[in-house]
Amino acid sequence: MQERKRAGAIAVLFIASAIFWAVYEQAGSSLTLFAERNTNRHLFALLGLHHGEDFLYPASWFQFVQPAFVLILAPIFAWLWIRLGSREPSYPSKFSLGLLFVGFGFLVMVPAARGTNVSPHWLNVSYFLSVMGEMCLSPVGLSAMTKLAPSRAQGFVMGVWFLSIGTGNWMAGKAGSLYETVPLPTLFGIGAAVAIAATVLLAILVKPTKKLMGGVS
Repeated sequence: MQERKRAGAIAVLFIASAIFWAVYEQAGSSLTLFAERNTNRHLFALLGLHHGEDFLYPASWFQFVQPAFVLILAPIFAWLWIRLGSREPSYPSKFSLGLLFVGFGFLVMVPAARGTNVSPHWLNVSYFLSVMGEMCLSPVGLSAMTKLAPSRAQGFVMGVWFLSIGTGNWMAGKAGSLYETVPLPTLFGIGAAVAIAATVLLAILVKPTKKLMGGVS
């Protein structure tokens, strides 16, 4: 009976994870296209230096921003969870926070998407918020699945976790394909709305999900 309840908790976390990664992985598709087509990438001008010929840095450089934020924020979050001790949020609460941060990360892109040649700081803020969400969800996801899985099915449940990531990446690819046909403010707004709506729903389900988890924390 308890295993069935925990399977329900796994299903809730699976859906939350898939939605998170569907939004987060836009960094490799729609946000990269935005960096290439809509962002001011003239390095000297951004630094306030005026040269006859400016250096236009490639949009691919933005792919280093998220890993940099991960390196900075990972030890901070590790310290924070230890510092909180018994007040540390539950797994469902952390997942909800992760969705909220990634939703805000896309929300800030809505006004930016209305312009052309915008400051790269819009993307930097979006990446920062998304990585804040990643720190709440990604490091604890596999741990949660391992603890919730029956001993005879741990390998299978770990596979389910990675399937949620793969599902999210697939949805991210589908969303990225809409870049040419959907207005950018609408596209980014939909991403933000989906993540924030999932945040609210999961926040409502925190207590029921904790009951399904049967004391796993």
